[in-house]
Amino acid sequence: MEKPELLAPAGSLNKLKIALYYGADAVYLGGKQFSLRSFADNFTAEELQEGVSHAHNLGKKVYVCANIFAKNADFMALGDYFRQLQELGADAVLIADAGVFRICKKAAPRLPVHISTQANTLNAQSAAFWREAGAERVVLARELSLREIAEIHTENPDLELEAFVHGAMCISYSGRCYLSDYLDGRQSNRGACVQACRWRYRIQSDEGKRGEWYEVEEDGKGAYVMNSKDLNMSAHLNELREAGVRSFKIEGRMKSEYYLATVVNAYRRILDGGDPVILGEELECAAHRDYTTAYAFGKNNQTVSPENSQTKGTCEYIANVVSWENGVVAVEMRNRFRSGDVLEILSPSGSFGKSVFVSEMTDSSGAPCTDAKLVQGIYRFPCPEPLSAGDILRRRK
Repeated sequence: MEKPELLAPAGSLNKLKIALYYGADAVYLGGKQFSLRSFADNFTAEELQEGVSHAHNLGKKVYVCANIFAKNADFMALGDYFRQLQELGADAVLIADAGVFRICKKAAPRLPVHISTQANTLNAQSAAFWREAGAERVVLARELSLREIAEIHTENPDLELEAFVHGAMCISYSGRCYLSDYLDGRQSNRGACVQACRWRYRIQSDEGKRGEWYEVEEDGKGAYVMNSKDLNMSAHLNELREAGVRSFKIEGRMKSEYYLATVVNAYRRILDGGDPVILGEELECAAHRDYTTAYAFGKNNQTVSPENSQTKGTCEYIANVVSWENGVVAVEMRNRFRSGDVLEILSPSGSFGKSVFVSEMTDSSGAPCTDAKLVQGIYRFPCPEPLSAGDILRRRK
C-alpha cells in the first residue's frame, strides 16, 4: 500500500520551508485573497512563486487555498487568480464553493482542484459528485468515523481522500461557523474568524431588572462552554490508511514555527516506522489543548474542553540553528538561556533528541558572555553534535 502524504500548513514562506525541512510531503497555504486565514502572513505572488519553486526542487507539492464562501463581487478577480496559480505551477487549489469551482474549471482547466473540508463532504454520493465534476481530491468533513471513511473510499476508489489528523478544532460543522460574524462582525467563512468559541462567557439575569451577571460553569471546572479539544490521531494512522485516506493533514497556518517543526517531525517519524507511543509523547512538547480522536470511532460528545486548558507544552523553544562549523554552532535566540544549560535538539536528522551542553559562549560581536538574553541575538558555543540550519534547540521544563 502506498505511503500516505503528510500535508502541513504554511502560514508564511519561512514556515513553508520549515514544514518541508521537517518532512512534510506537501504544504497548503493562502494567497493574499480568497483564503480562510486572513490573519496569517499569507503569500504574495512573488513569495508563492518562490515557495512553489522551493517545494518542486525538493520533489514536494504546494496546494493553495481559495476556500472562501464567495459573494458576487468576488468573481471579477477569481478567474485571473486561478490563471495565475496555474501559470505559477501550483499543484492544486482548495475550493469549497460550487460557483468558485465552476469559474476555476473555466479559467484554469489544467489546475487540479481539491474540495475543501468546508464543503462538508460526509457521504459517498457527495464524493462521487465532486469526482464526476472533475475534482481530484476531497478533504473529508471532520464529523466522519473510520467506518464511514472506508465506505466513501469503497464507492470512490479512484478519488483521493484527505483527512485532518492533528490540530485545533472548532465547535462548528467542519469549520462552517457564524459565531464570529454574529458577535464581532468578522466573517469566519471569509477568513476573519476571531475564535469567539474560545472566549470565556457569562450570562446576565433580567430577573427583577437587576441585571446581575453569573459565571457560566460546566461541572464546576470553568466557563469555556464552546472551547474544543485538539485533534490527535497519531496512534491511529494505520487505521486511517486502511480506511482509504491518501493525505494526512495537520491544521495550523496560524501556529508558530516551533509548533510546526515539532508536530511535522513527530508525524513524519511515525509514518516512516517510528514508535507511535514514544513519538506521541513528542506531541506534548508544543502548546496544545487536551487531545481527542474526535469522530474517528463514532459519535463524539467529549469534544468540549470546559477549561481554557491550553498547556504551554513540556519543552521551551530556545533557539534556531543558523549554522554549524568545526564543532561550533551559531544560533538565533528565541528564549533566554545561559552557560551551563542543557538543551535538546529538534531535527529531522539523527541528531534528534540528543543533548547539547552550553559551555563557553560568545555574542554576535565575538565577546565572551554567559547569558543569552537578546531576543534574535546570534550566539555561538561549542557543539560536538553536527547540526544544520533549520534545526531547533529547546529546553525540557
